[in-house]
Amino acid sequence: MEATRAPDRLPVIHQEWRHLLFVHWVVESDAVQRLLPPGLDVDTFEGKAYVGLVPFTVRGTRPPLLPPLPVVSSFHEVNLRTYVHRGGREPGVWFFSLDATSRPTVVGARAWFRLAYHFARIRMEQAPGSRISFEAERHWPGPKPAGCSLRYRPAGPVRPAEPDSLEYFLAERYILYAGGGDGLRQGRVAHQPYPLQPAEVDGMHETLSAAAAVPASRGDRLVHYASGVSVRIYAPVRA
Repeated sequence: MEATRAPDRLPVIHQEWRHLLFVHWVVESDAVQRLLPPGLDVDTFEGKAYVGLVPFTVRGTRPPLLPPLPVVSSFHEVNLRTYVHRGGREPGVWFFSLDATSRPTVVGARAWFRLAYHFARIRMEQAPGSRISFEAERHWPGPKPAGCSLRYRPAGPVRPAEPDSLEYFLAERYILYAGGGDGLRQGRVAHQPYPLQPAEVDGMHETLSAAAAVPASRGDRLVHYASGVSVRIYAPVRA
């Protein structure tokens, strides 16, 4: 199955992902590989490995054929991730951490998807001129301190990523992995290509990478913004 093709089964969750920022930086591939579970290999673009910080907000969470769920349908989230494959196939995402303001999401995703979710206090505000302020502080479980503070806005025309480009490699990922070893699981999402734009970021400070023992940004960052996509999420299966 191609990575971008939706599975031939019903999704378990529908969501809207809005106001996404993608902040990426280059890291040593060996440093990332040491943090991955058995069965996964770091994926590289032109020999370079990347770590990404992605803050966004979730809207309209619902099961199929039902309206959005009260209380838990909307929340803010930030994830720290890298890119992986299995023996050269099935390229996907490995999450070092996911911090969200929805307790049910955190508890459910940790138990069912085996994802490294954490409950966090997050403030996200959109100011005039489309500038977004995002502040997150992890509450449980640890490690702590872990959080981020940054401001961002779109700063250019919308241009979906071209296949085989670096932007496509970083953004257009439809497989996620969780667990590890014999318990490695694979999940899938489906959505239209991101409406990517160049972005401007200022005042960025983050401790999520240090909490996950991930190499922090040491040089230039590659940043993109996407206004949003409608997402279908499928139940995880054994990888």
